[in-house]
Amino acid sequence: MHLKDLFDLTNKTAIITGGGRGLGEQMATALAEAGANLVLCSRKVEACQEVADRLAATGVQTLALACDVANPADVEKVVQTTVEHFGAVHILINNSGATWGAPAAEMPLEAWKKVMDVNVTGTFLMCQAAGRVMIAQGKGGKIINIASTAGLGGVNPRVMDAIGYSTSKGAMITFTKDLAVKWGPHQINVNAIAPGFFPTKMSRALIEREQGLLLKSTPLRRFGSADDLKGATVFLASKASDFVTGAVLVVDGGSSAQQ
Repeated sequence: MHLKDLFDLTNKTAIITGGGRGLGEQMATALAEAGANLVLCSRKVEACQEVADRLAATGVQTLALACDVANPADVEKVVQTTVEHFGAVHILINNSGATWGAPAAEMPLEAWKKVMDVNVTGTFLMCQAAGRVMIAQGKGGKIINIASTAGLGGVNPRVMDAIGYSTSKGAMITFTKDLAVKWGPHQINVNAIAPGFFPTKMSRALIEREQGLLLKSTPLRRFGSADDLKGATVFLASKASDFVTGAVLVVDGGSSAQQ
């Protein structure tokens, strides 16, 4: 197969949670540029619709749907609507996320539960619903879970004091590896991307406050750009990664390489 064909996503259908802004929008753009049809979903469907309209202009088909990933009924509706509209689900990107900053001794239980419900339970529910379709299709599929470098180990509280978020992202990494083992026989590739610091709505205030410290601990001496996740996303969503599963692709400018 020619190299360009390995990365071609023409006629593939991808569901991206949290696809209306930030990293979700960047990844949606990448898949659209590779030819994939898109279903963008989040609780803020208006933002997803704006991105869907913009990307439809590139020639792919798009759909924006409302979805709380922690709500099983919402999740099932998104997957069912995708199959009804496009006939299949080939790619799933679990990008929706929540965080809550607080010292561990002061973390409210309800905040902890919210973060876990969205980041961990939401990922499980989306994988379960989309995975059933992929298994029934009998042609495999690609699942990409968006973890974080915060899930790789302890985090300096000056940089991020959000134990619920870090714990949830660590759980997503283990979940990714275990599901890859379970669903490998179905030819479903399950991988994770662990981004470092990208200026998004969730991280912008932190980056502005600790810019010097963060850049000093990043060998490439910069933050992630509007293009830095696109290559990793298309790689893991395409045939180029057919022999890659259970992997965590770290995209962080080298910060996790420093001890």
